[in-house]
Amino acid sequence: MVKYFFNEMDIKSAWDHVVCAFWQRYPNPFSAHVLTEDVVYREVTPDHRLLSRRLLTKTNRLPRWAERLFPAHLSRSVYVVEDSVLDPVSRTLTTFTWNLNHTTLMTVEERCMFQENQERPAWTKLTREAWIFSGVYGFSRAIQEFGLARFKSNQAKAMKGLEHALSNLQGEPPQWLHRDAVKEASGKAKGAALAASETAKNLASAAAPKKSQQFV
Repeated sequence: MVKYFFNEMDIKSAWDHVVCAFWQRYPNPFSAHVLTEDVVYREVTPDHRLLSRRLLTKTNRLPRWAERLFPAHLSRSVYVVEDSVLDPVSRTLTTFTWNLNHTTLMTVEERCMFQENQERPAWTKLTREAWIFSGVYGFSRAIQEFGLARFKSNQAKAMKGLEHALSNLQGEPPQWLHRDAVKEASGKAKGAALAASETAKNLASAAAPKKSQQFV
């Protein structure tokens, strides 16, 4: 069973500024886990849409309970593909990301849409969806719970990173985000992470592991 995440957020900044900040958000103090970013493909279509594909390298620190289940030589780096479509006519930026390695352990797919708010043009609406799946026999539910909790926590950091990039572009204190929504999401993520961690620890102690081109 796949874990699903959905969230909507308003960013108090114009769509043009948010798009510029999106391309310039790395590096930032809140995303130290992002090691590299490389553009591997870029094209402007006849209808003026910008198609991009980037390869990101991120750290993949496993929790202690997971280190008991998986080999010590398991890579601590995750390679992530990010496809994006920027449409200046509809004023939308849509991204789709997924991990290339560690797919047996867990697959995380994310779709984001940054869209100009029609009612308030000075604001940008962000819609985020994610799907988390694990195929590890006997531990898939616990791994998916942990993955969902970590995803929520990372998204709170990602929004702070975007806010940081916006502040650098506009030379103002970072005050664009609805902080109450961010704090609530962060608090829920911490609680879910603790619960998932406890569940996984219990499962790990109860059993040993068995050997056993796309654009949005």
